[in-house]
Amino acid sequence: MTANYKFAFQDPSLSIDERVNDLVSQLTLEEKVSQMLHYSPAIERLGIPAYNWWNECLHGVARAGTATVFPQAIGMAATFDEDLLYEVAKVTSDEARAKYHEFQRKGDHGIYKGLTFWSPNVNIFRDPRWGRGHETYGEDPYLTSRLGVGFIKGLQGSDAKYMKAAACAKHLAAHSGPEGKRHEFDAMVTPKDLHETYLPAFKACVQEGKVEAVMGAYNRTNGEPCCGSKTLLQDILRDQWGFEGHVVSDCWAICDFHMHHKITETPAESAALAVKNGSDLNCGNTFPSLLAAHQQGLITEEAITTAVKRLFVTRFKLGMFEPAHMVSYASTPYEVNDCEAHHKFAVEVARKSIVLLKNENNVLPFERDKIQTIAVIGPNADDREVLLGNYAGTPSKYVTPLEAIRNAVNPDTRVYYAKGCEMTGERSRGEVQETRDGFAEAVSAAEKADAVIMCLGLNACLEGEEGESPNAEAAGDKVNLDLPGLQQELLERIHATGKPVILVLLSGSALALNWADRHIPAILQAWYPGAEGGTAIADVLFGSHNPAGRLPVTFVRSMEDLPPFEDYNMKNRTYRYMEQEALYPFGYGLSYTRFAYGRLTLDQKEVAAGEAVNVEVEVANIGNRAGEEIVQVYLKDLEASVVVPHWQLKGIKPVHLQPGEKKRVSFAMTAEKMSIFDDNGKQMLEPGAFRVFAGGSQPDARSEALTGQKVLSADFIVK
Repeated sequence: MTANYKFAFQDPSLSIDERVNDLVSQLTLEEKVSQMLHYSPAIERLGIPAYNWWNECLHGVARAGTATVFPQAIGMAATFDEDLLYEVAKVTSDEARAKYHEFQRKGDHGIYKGLTFWSPNVNIFRDPRWGRGHETYGEDPYLTSRLGVGFIKGLQGSDAKYMKAAACAKHLAAHSGPEGKRHEFDAMVTPKDLHETYLPAFKACVQEGKVEAVMGAYNRTNGEPCCGSKTLLQDILRDQWGFEGHVVSDCWAICDFHMHHKITETPAESAALAVKNGSDLNCGNTFPSLLAAHQQGLITEEAITTAVKRLFVTRFKLGMFEPAHMVSYASTPYEVNDCEAHHKFAVEVARKSIVLLKNENNVLPFERDKIQTIAVIGPNADDREVLLGNYAGTPSKYVTPLEAIRNAVNPDTRVYYAKGCEMTGERSRGEVQETRDGFAEAVSAAEKADAVIMCLGLNACLEGEEGESPNAEAAGDKVNLDLPGLQQELLERIHATGKPVILVLLSGSALALNWADRHIPAILQAWYPGAEGGTAIADVLFGSHNPAGRLPVTFVRSMEDLPPFEDYNMKNRTYRYMEQEALYPFGYGLSYTRFAYGRLTLDQKEVAAGEAVNVEVEVANIGNRAGEEIVQVYLKDLEASVVVPHWQLKGIKPVHLQPGEKKRVSFAMTAEKMSIFDDNGKQMLEPGAFRVFAGGSQPDARSEALTGQKVLSADFIVK
């Protein structure tokens, strides 16, 4: 240690482990416990500043003032683009660093002002009723894994010594509703489903993404509270996967142990159970009871010390105890935050997220010169909040669909606007009442127009987290898959005018659109598209962007097609195990051009166990517009000894092609991708026949009918 430093831990020439050991060795037990809370106080005698671990950046820096707001996570998932998610997270961490250092200069150490971000949410969106599903990357373990890893790498940076920001994969594990019961719910999951469906994304985030933190879930899984689960946090996360970072509880989840799960009786017992089984940081206020737990002999100081060391390792990795000139990220200028380049990129991401579900007779895109009047109708047409979803920052600029359409049409084109109805069909005028008093205006606007754009759907007040969705009927979850309130009735009334109607859905989850699918010529799924998402919608409607988004979730036809919400068995869930035909399948989306596939080749038809099969396929743009195609590869085990999915996504690659252009795209089908899980959750590679599918969609009959394209396939043998 040089003479320039009062304490050894301040010396940057020492290793992080040496510095952490020195720092923690000087802490009293009370001080150690104080650092295990999300609101960690300063330890002034050692020069350790206060730090609040609670920060959010699901789709841009959230809850910390002005920042660029990207499309909600489910919208970004619809891009099927791992590299794009990397770039989104890279921009987000630029803004995070810019804001953090400015807050530090102002002495602001408050909540949401730090560098430890509790994102991404890599839970599997197994049921469309789950309110928080729009925080996820959809229903598929492979897609979620790829996007999660891309996001984590972009957020944490590539510096050899310092992390740019710390990511957190949440919520481990088997967590996807019901929101109203999450504090006492026990998700009963078979070993096969746990390892085949609910855990792969977390494993990829740990082993490939090198994620710094993992958050436990509120619920129990197979009897163990997730934030105190030896199975999840110790046996699987640390022992099997080799996780070396820290574990944080979901907020106030540890007090659920004794208050709701009833597996402990006191806060001291709950705190001890959590720490002994792997939780290091408490979002909430239960860990102060570790002092009582220690006095009662429920936990050792050594266990507490281990947790505290993990937390300080993260802070040292982030460069929080270094001179600013040593950390390259510390020079990120404040002007980077919310800059125009980031706004433009967010609009580009929104364009890529939009899924064209239907386009009968090529009614879209509109030709500006042929439209003299247009009607924009619906509760989501001019609503700023619906652009954002949940866990969002504060935009400095909004562009709603209505504003963007006005900007997109010719100067002499008349744009009529009518809200038509409220989001839920209810409005307060002294009392809550159902009202159709906007219908007449909406019908009149439609009658005067050459074409109608209807902006319907949901918002984050109807679907989201328990306690955060004030208008939801089931604590944030949906009770049905219908358009809420009077929206369906309004849609039918406007359709009855005989004018061509385009339906733009803003929602974070699938709806049952059977009537619209039969009667409306064109349907766009626009998700919650971000602060200026209206611009992206207008760009697709008027053809300056050719849509390429794909559904990261299945749109079922009816609630009757779903198992009970509380059933965590994957039977008849998601495209991998569904028994009924979907309305719009996972992986589906249309374009304004046409793509054709050919020359599917495998480099070998027989391989030894452990060898990879390299797959190549040619994709050509045979239409008259430039466009992006999402090439998808699915794999099916034809001779498995256990029940396996119909087929599983195992490769994605966005390819941009000019009219007439062709490209060959390659994928490696590794032994990991060929492996299956037995009923005990054991991963294995069995010899036998496999079939690989390549195309722009799943190989199911419904996708083939909707796209008019048959997916190519080829077989190989594992010896």
